[in-house]
Amino acid sequence: MFPHVSVLLEEVRQAFAVKRLYTFVDATLGAGGHAEAILQDHPEIVRFVGIDQDPDARAIAAKRLQPWKDKVIIVPGNFSELSQHLNNLKINTIDGILFDLGVSSMQLDQAEKGFSFSKEGPLDMRMNPEGELTAATIVNTWSEKELARIIRDYGEEKQWRKAAYAIVQERAKEPIVTTSQLAALLNRSLFRKKKELNPATLVFQALRICVNSELEVVEKTIPLAIQKLSKGGRLAVISFHSLEDRIVKRAMQFAASDKWDNSGIGGVFLDKAPEVCLVTRKPLIATEEETNRNPRSRSAKLRIIEKL
Repeated sequence: MFPHVSVLLEEVRQAFAVKRLYTFVDATLGAGGHAEAILQDHPEIVRFVGIDQDPDARAIAAKRLQPWKDKVIIVPGNFSELSQHLNNLKINTIDGILFDLGVSSMQLDQAEKGFSFSKEGPLDMRMNPEGELTAATIVNTWSEKELARIIRDYGEEKQWRKAAYAIVQERAKEPIVTTSQLAALLNRSLFRKKKELNPATLVFQALRICVNSELEVVEKTIPLAIQKLSKGGRLAVISFHSLEDRIVKRAMQFAASDKWDNSGIGGVFLDKAPEVCLVTRKPLIATEEETNRNPRSRSAKLRIIEKL
């Protein structure tokens, strides 16, 4: 039995069900759950490229995808390097590509990675263990102003000033090096009503996004993925919070639009040719059955486009 429950699995299968896929890219391979389903559904696949920066996830996916070992190429790295990875493999166009953004349930469950405030572990949060920046570095060395900015912008935490101040005051006494230290501090310092999120939730989200440059990477890579799609090829993206979804939505809407700029000065717009059509005008979300089975699927949104 493999860890990690793949979110919106049936919806992802349906997204590509109507297509013949010869070359497919899973840009966030993880433990290989989505990959396994796509390979089962599409025996016509000639090359399946799975990209992931987490060596533990790659090892699990390699075992899971063993039946298709002659088709599957697992690439270590971040999907921000998508063009480079495809160029190295001499792949010019792809028929389908999937992004499952954010942190996986498997990573959340690994205390040593420091993603979860409910598990004792080092304040790390690196998806790529070779990355230089850790959450501990941010928490203990960045200025109060910078801490406040990332908590406000990446966490959308209303008490961002209070959170940043509390961190700076606490680290002056002793370094904050574990998830439980930071979680306890935030629980003491931030006010929450009974049914609201744990006070640490959004601050941990902000730190994770910052450590892994998640939003910048998504903003850069979605247009590259669209560029690499063959005619009729599909791109599917699963996001888990409003910041990611907003970037994905805007990138897809821009690619589907016939205007460079919708702001307009005196009603004048510069025309362009649409690159894609929107398969989903509103994102697909998890069914009640799935959310009951896997609560982490509650916030998942799936958007799909097709290359013209």
